Amino acid sequence: MSLLQDWRDVAYSQETDKEELKKFWSDYFMIEKGIYEKLLAAPEEAVSGTVKELAEKYEIPVQTMVGFLDGINDSLKQPNPIEEMEEDTVVSLDFDNERLYKNMVDAKADWLYGLPAWEEIFDEATRKELYREAKKMNTIVKGKKIGRNDPCPCGSGKKYKKCCGR
Repeated sequence: MSLLQDWRDVAYSQETDKEELKKFWSDYFMIEKGIYEKLLAAPEEAVSGTVKELAEKYEIPVQTMVGFLDGINDSLKQPNPIEEMEEDTVVSLDFDNERLYKNMVDAKADWLYGLPAWEEIFDEATRKELYREAKKMNTIVKGKKIGRNDPCPCGSGKKYKKCCGR
């Protein structure tokens, strides 16, 4: 079984007590916040190494590092092969600043996109614009509803009810 599957089995377990799972995620989010604080302190530095080396660098278990890699993967310039990862797989944490910020907003992780380090990376206007863009990403905009007596959108010239609305 892969490291990623082991992580997901623990993190999304249906058998685990709800309070235990809540504590698990609370602890994980604190660890995650600590790693992001270190990464955002030097955003231009591309951190890389094996999964095990990165776990040791951030003083966390390998399984927790796998969870972190799963979470940051969509924000990386070059995604890691997280599905096939083993402890000795070389991975990179070279993230795209804008994409990372938007993904944090999209995940509703205010403890992450609200980190003071972002103030050094983007000015307030840029952060607000990125926030707006991230919120728009998941907004579904429905087109204007076609009334039965409106002209048919197919261009036939007939009323919708007599053409495509049948």
